[in-house]
Amino acid sequence: MDYSKEFYLLHIMQQAFSSLYSVSNKLQIAGDQYCEPLTSRQYMTMLAVLHLPKDETTLINIAKKLGTTKQNVTQLIKSLENKGFISVIPSKKDKRSVNVCVTDVGMDIMVKCGREGTINFMADIFKDFTEEEIETLWKLLIKLYRFDGVQMDGFEENVQIPNIDLGEEVRLGLEKFFKRRNP
Repeated sequence: MDYSKEFYLLHIMQQAFSSLYSVSNKLQIAGDQYCEPLTSRQYMTMLAVLHLPKDETTLINIAKKLGTTKQNVTQLIKSLENKGFISVIPSKKDKRSVNVCVTDVGMDIMVKCGREGTINFMADIFKDFTEEEIETLWKLLIKLYRFDGVQMDGFEENVQIPNIDLGEEVRLGLEKFFKRRNP
């Protein structure tokens, strides 16, 4: 029997996986340059905390949101706590667990990173993509995430940030984003 089709399919799967792995590392390194003093992993960890209900910000729930392990999240949380960007408090629901909260200093950093770093980063990495290509990529990544039957718990919901006029922040951010994508 001729297995040339299967051989080719396996080859392009390996190439897709290798490319995804390399792109992930490259994006992480590039993202670190956009949001000082946070790394991209630290930024995403804090964003995950903000996307969870206040009393459900456990290490396990943060890890699920990020698609990583509790051990990885624990290291990130310790680093962020040492910088004063988050605090860890005992859970009211489960005495064996802790909840993570973004501090006021951490919230200020998140707003600054969102206003400056994230907008520039997204505009720069997707500058050669059409809207349709970005939508297709997003859908394919969600599909790939489900390879083990677990649904992706993404970041689609809006986050309420205290003491910030999001309407004005969004308008300014979109204006900056437009200018960066359309020089």
